[in-house]
Amino acid sequence: MPDTFRAFMIDRPDGEKTQTTAWHAISQPDLMAGDVTVRVTHTTMNYKDALAITGRGPVVRRFPMIPGIDFAGEVTASDHADFAPGDSVILNGWGVGEVHHGGYAGFARVKGDWLLKTPQGLSAADCMAIGTAGYTAALCVQRLIDLGVGTDRGTVLVSGAAGGVGSLAISLLSTLGYTVAASTGRTAEEAYLKSLGASEIIDRREFSDAKVRPLNKERFAAAIDAVGSTTLANILSMIKYDGVVAACGLAQGADLPATVMPFILRGVTLAGVDSVMAPKAVREAAWRLLDETLDRGALAAITRQVEFDDVESLAEALLDGRIRGRLLIKIA
Repeated sequence: MPDTFRAFMIDRPDGEKTQTTAWHAISQPDLMAGDVTVRVTHTTMNYKDALAITGRGPVVRRFPMIPGIDFAGEVTASDHADFAPGDSVILNGWGVGEVHHGGYAGFARVKGDWLLKTPQGLSAADCMAIGTAGYTAALCVQRLIDLGVGTDRGTVLVSGAAGGVGSLAISLLSTLGYTVAASTGRTAEEAYLKSLGASEIIDRREFSDAKVRPLNKERFAAAIDAVGSTTLANILSMIKYDGVVAACGLAQGADLPATVMPFILRGVTLAGVDSVMAPKAVREAAWRLLDETLDRGALAAITRQVEFDDVESLAEALLDGRIRGRLLIKIA
């Protein structure tokens, strides 16, 4: 490990309400406790990372903090039985970038129990192009499969379709043989979404702006929702009998202005999907699904490689809806 390495840090002095961000040269003693040290080669930016960097959401709960809830890299030191120097590893979640220093630095020290070996069919760059967004999409798709939603059941709706979770969910579902409808507010993205496998594009205002009714016409066999609030409530009212909604986000809000009618009259299942603390076996299954199913050409079309120096401006752009798909960051 070099004497010093570069890190992007968020700080908020005691008693202050406004956070600050700055680049720092830090050294090994500045890292937090853990039994594995990783040289970070790639990271990414998710919605949660953008909230942390801009301070628009209460993501960071310990200051100062190196953000970055994902990283990929090479083990340089390990006291954990499952990992040795030279191993290629990935990390998603576990409070990294929130309460434990994350991936926006040249090195990270974490608990080995938080790490996974990089899937054989994916590179470090692939894994960060996928990131927590794609890993979450895979968790949602796996949830639908586990709850009996087959390809013969009808159309699966994906909300927030042009974002990272939505883009990768569409690609996975399409590759698996599902008919996919994509909900988006970005009308210019129709060609992009259809290239990923969406057969129908629906204006998000049908879900986000409409008055919520207890039940609407049955339209979808299932849905993957990263939006929450009124959007999720309206989606629930349109799910067919015995359908499933995998909910993984709250871009519109954390409220749910719905009734119990879809659940007790149509047997609809609302399945929550957590990516942060998911157990290792669940994570491995999601990454196996990605490795075996994700179209590499679609992944390339979804991904944009960006500069580490630009994380602040990119965070603003992502939250403002000006980023399509996924952002890949190579750490120099």
